[in-house]
Amino acid sequence: MRRRDFIALIGGGTVAWPLAARAQQPDQMRRIGVLISTASDDPVGQARVATFLQGLQQLGWTDGRNMRIDTRWASNNADNGRKYAAELIALAPDVILAGGSLATSSLLQATRAVPIVFALVPDPVGAGYVDSLARPGGNATGFASIDYSMGAKWLELLKEIAPGVTRVAVLRDPAVAAGAGQFGGIQSAASSTGVEVSPINARDAGEIERAVMAFALSSNGGLIVTSTASA
Repeated sequence: MRRRDFIALIGGGTVAWPLAARAQQPDQMRRIGVLISTASDDPVGQARVATFLQGLQQLGWTDGRNMRIDTRWASNNADNGRKYAAELIALAPDVILAGGSLATSSLLQATRAVPIVFALVPDPVGAGYVDSLARPGGNATGFASIDYSMGAKWLELLKEIAPGVTRVAVLRDPAVAAGAGQFGGIQSAASSTGVEVSPINARDAGEIERAVMAFALSSNGGLIVTSTASA
């Protein structure tokens, strides 16, 4: 399976599967690794993996017949991400699907040789996973899940829901590269909406609770939450 075919499948578009792939013999077993950032009992993650398998089957690729899929779930834990990334690389897969930023970063720390296709990554360029979306370079390619201009739309929507809001706290994880880009998008709409925007950098529940409580002491406030490490 060539990497660009695998990319097209993940993207959900119509795929013109190559004749060479269609004619592949059953004994030519391919191996695909899958690393998902969330936990194995996450219903959204399970649904995505099921859809992925269904799409592969529609294209003639069946687990156990002409391919084998090995799936790991990081449970939003960086140590798990590194552990399972190493396990998957040791299995010598032809390609790996990375679901989320944690999975992608863990895999790229583990290998610069095995092809990686990522999805659900807010800012692959800012995070350093690829050189650019048009020309990714290296061994990783995939899809950005967020357009930074959406940040301005979030603020406009908040004002539409609560017109009296004059202060907005933007909760972001400083370890997530996408947070800065999303905050910039929000700032771009601040003056036109008459809102003062303030960033809140927090990583754990305690920091978030203290920061939000302090912000809530004054009136006319709103809150926007940007991407987390598991996104």
